[in-house]
Amino acid sequence: EKHLEQFVDICFFLAAHFHWHDTRIAMDPEGSRIQDDPDVKVMMAGATLRKVKSRLWKRQRHFRLLEDGQTIWYKSRWAGKGHSTFSITEVEAVREGHQSEVLLSNAEEFPADLCFTLVFHGRQGNLDLVAESPEEAQAWIQGVRKLIHKVQTMDEKERLDQWVWDWFQKADKNKDGKMNFKEVRKLLKMMNVDMNEEHALHLFTMADKSESGSLEIEQFVHFYKMLTQRDEVWKVFQDYSGDGEKLMLEELENFLIMEQQEGEQSAQHAQELTDRYEPSESAKKQGAMSFDGFQMYLCSQEGSIFKPEHRDLYQDMSQPLSHYFISSSHNTYLLEDQLRGQSSLEAYIQALKRGCRCIEVDCWDGSDGEPVVYHGHTLTSKILFRDIISTLKEYAFKVSDFPVILSLENHCGVEQQTVMAQHLSQILGDTLLTTLLDGSVPQQLPSPQDLKGKVLLKAKKIGGLEDCLDETLTDEVSDEEEMANDDAESPSTEDPPAECLNHKGKKSKLSRELSDLVVYCKSVHFHGFEHASLHAKCYEMSSFSESKAKRLAKDAGADFVQYNTRQLSRIYPSGLRTDSSNYNPQDMWNVGCQIVALNFQTAGLEMDLNDGLFGQNGCCGYVLKPDFMRDGNTQFSPEKPEERRGYKPLRLSIQVISGQQLPKVNQKEGSIVDPLVRVEIYGVPRDQAKEETSHINNNGFNPVWNETLNFVIHTPELALVRFVVEDHDKASRNDFMGQFTLPFTCIQAG
Repeated sequence: EKHLEQFVDICFFLAAHFHWHDTRIAMDPEGSRIQDDPDVKVMMAGATLRKVKSRLWKRQRHFRLLEDGQTIWYKSRWAGKGHSTFSITEVEAVREGHQSEVLLSNAEEFPADLCFTLVFHGRQGNLDLVAESPEEAQAWIQGVRKLIHKVQTMDEKERLDQWVWDWFQKADKNKDGKMNFKEVRKLLKMMNVDMNEEHALHLFTMADKSESGSLEIEQFVHFYKMLTQRDEVWKVFQDYSGDGEKLMLEELENFLIMEQQEGEQSAQHAQELTDRYEPSESAKKQGAMSFDGFQMYLCSQEGSIFKPEHRDLYQDMSQPLSHYFISSSHNTYLLEDQLRGQSSLEAYIQALKRGCRCIEVDCWDGSDGEPVVYHGHTLTSKILFRDIISTLKEYAFKVSDFPVILSLENHCGVEQQTVMAQHLSQILGDTLLTTLLDGSVPQQLPSPQDLKGKVLLKAKKIGGLEDCLDETLTDEVSDEEEMANDDAESPSTEDPPAECLNHKGKKSKLSRELSDLVVYCKSVHFHGFEHASLHAKCYEMSSFSESKAKRLAKDAGADFVQYNTRQLSRIYPSGLRTDSSNYNPQDMWNVGCQIVALNFQTAGLEMDLNDGLFGQNGCCGYVLKPDFMRDGNTQFSPEKPEERRGYKPLRLSIQVISGQQLPKVNQKEGSIVDPLVRVEIYGVPRDQAKEETSHINNNGFNPVWNETLNFVIHTPELALVRFVVEDHDKASRNDFMGQFTLPFTCIQAG
């Protein structure tokens, strides 16, 4: 305890939405101009578009944009009342023409000028559509793009106005622009509010100024404002406000110093916050912030737990590659499981868009001389190697300029290896790094900065110090298959010497053309840490199965950390994970492994941790390791964090205050959630911990916990903090509602 030199205190509002509203808002989308755009008008009038799922599945659906200017509604002609909707906020982009595998496979039937693809955020599949004329296709393509742009450029106030309008629309069942008490009761259920009838009627009557028994939009906004009044935020405001009405600059500065733990810059910051978030011009002129402005600040990016300055690129990118954690994908081509799943170019696009910087390709001889990619000896579908390289060329540097490592698992004969080399050179051109940067053999790897905009090939290379008669080598068995053969203890043979005799006396050959394209990432067999420290070159790298890496981390953690200061290591999931599940990457980051490959297609804790670590530094896919993992003489061991120089544990204190408008997870009629918050710490073994609040019965709308959770963190530089919200269920497992993960070093106190 005496070492706890720093106290990090976080007050945590689970803020799904803080809302303020000027009750004069007329939330009338007719007045918001986007609906007057000619393309948007075409969308609102509706159109019959063909929805295409495969070469055989192509069906007509009627699509139209609803009056809110945000929701796209569609149904089959035959489906009776059944229909589907999605919001423009869910759409990330529109691709024009044959820009998806499905539309490419139907290219002969549907001309490119009729085709477009809606790409959704997250893991939701694309929507491939075919219009009846090129003009109609263009109207939808341009219309959706304009709507996406409008959503992205809305300020906080417009977004909140839209949100209230959406609720009004949902609840106004008979579409008369008014809402009676019965409709309000239904709305409260939809909003996850379990409120007694008396209280609801009281609020309704207060809002119904005209005493007509129904609320129009302006009155509904007033009702909504009373409903969402957050007493816990109001209390904080009152504590610092002299007159209870506003915060003068000095009072806001006090709040920033006392609660947000800001230093000397707080006076200037108070002025900036008032300029940025105060909606009332008269308050601004007085140099004051109203309660509305205060709430807006609290739920902005600046009020977020994540330090805003760490969201952008803030780390030194000029150190050797081995000094960074690198966002990495395993069997990138798979969208589902490892045995029967679909192989898809879309999987590469998704991974690259998420900032992944190391992608994997499993290559096999194709029947017509063209190498194919799939999970060998399984029923996964096949895609052409050259199509993957074309996709890489197009998407490699859309979200990050830093280098992409192409990890090649090569099962091809020499002829098709040469074809692969030709595709790589011709399609990637100058993007593919094929020569040493300064012409000399390096003592350390180049930096991400040096390699900006380059693709590096990781594969075997002819030449080197390997012993060609190493008897542990067998036929070209890949590391994954070896695990599937349940031979977990034998050495990995993903990386045997480039040309050597296997035990049947046949030579497994490598194409000279392919070998020549490997520069800084030469795959080699791992012979132990001692051998590596004496003989290994910095450009040689090995792959380890999760079980082997875990064993090495436990038995020789400090050696592994030291090895990873100079060389890259890649970790991959066990071949037994045929369901594409993942291992915990934290165990591998704890010993400095850079390329910790995960199944990006599988949501869950492990990908949450990956997204959490790489959500910083501009989401560029590279995160600088702590200094004690970059020093070649380091003695750091994750098992004994207290033995490192500069050891300074910290106390983390998190006050979970309240939540608002949590989603319903159980769609059963009348079901209301019983939420709880759990905070989980992932890091070195001594730091692994979990604490949770009690659950609040029947309140997903505005639960208040006011509970404090405490942790001691021994290696804060490696720790990730994960917030989980669950719906408590005493009879079965709790239902997951949502999570947020971030590095401890990115937390702002306050």
